[in-house]
Amino acid sequence: MSLERTLTVRVERISRQTPEILAFELAHPWGRPLPAYEAGAHIDVHMPGGFSRQYSLARAPSGNAAPYVIGVKRELGSRGGSASMHERVREGDLLPISAPRNTFPLREEAAHHLLLAGGIGMTPLLAMAQALAARGASFTLCVFARSEEHLAFADALHAPALAPHLRLHLDQGDASQRIDLRALLAERAPGTHLYVCGPGGFMQAVRDAAAKTDWPEDALHAEYFAAPTDANTATGLPFTLKLARRGISVPVAADQTAVDALHEVGIDIPVSCQQGLCGTCVVEGDGEGAEHRDFCLTGSERRHKVALCCSRAKGTELVLQL
Repeated sequence: MSLERTLTVRVERISRQTPEILAFELAHPWGRPLPAYEAGAHIDVHMPGGFSRQYSLARAPSGNAAPYVIGVKRELGSRGGSASMHERVREGDLLPISAPRNTFPLREEAAHHLLLAGGIGMTPLLAMAQALAARGASFTLCVFARSEEHLAFADALHAPALAPHLRLHLDQGDASQRIDLRALLAERAPGTHLYVCGPGGFMQAVRDAAAKTDWPEDALHAEYFAAPTDANTATGLPFTLKLARRGISVPVAADQTAVDALHEVGIDIPVSCQQGLCGTCVVEGDGEGAEHRDFCLTGSERRHKVALCCSRAKGTELVLQL
């Protein structure tokens, strides 16, 4: 049901970053500039085997024909996207991708940016750190990894522009250098915004520390790679969508998503992850009347936006600006 166009890129270079992570440089086949993007953006990559996955861009925008860079971790036991990228994609191959989208942007109003990266979650935050360094903004980049061997994009992290802002937590490293999340977040200076990306356990640890230190919800920005295992993003009670601009109502069954219900009446909503992670399906609407089940909208955004692939009405109807 996605209405988005794809573009074709050539795999310019593949480099091993860690035993589990490969970096892919994706360039225009004829050397032209690829679509512009902002730090924090991601793309959909359509790969051999019919798989499609979202990957964050791991390099700050440069404004020229520089390739996109993504990092792909081979998940244990994977037979899907990460296995396809690691086993079947080679330098010189052509891949369809989406244009970049950004549901995890830097906040211009922030006086200081605190970036917390767990494992492969470093990719969007590395691009953010590079962009912040380029404009002389105030930021701290905290990277959590198992060991030096498992530290992806190490050369970029230790580059002169980033090194003064870098704090490195290695589970198997010097105990005195490890980061206490609660203590770190308790030091929040006025105007600081927190950005976090990483595996589920890491994300929950940061959220728990943020809750214990009364971190403002609208100053905490997270990007998930997968919905938490206990997330309920599928079913619920039936309700009705009220489409304000069209003046029509669309029923949504208990076992149906709003996206599917709209598709049945000929209204296609772009979708990608279908878990409430990427923001592709977000539309304007009465967010206060929604039961939000997404992981991409901030508290303030939820007042006037809804992710239709997973969220439902709190009551019997939900008004959308469609």
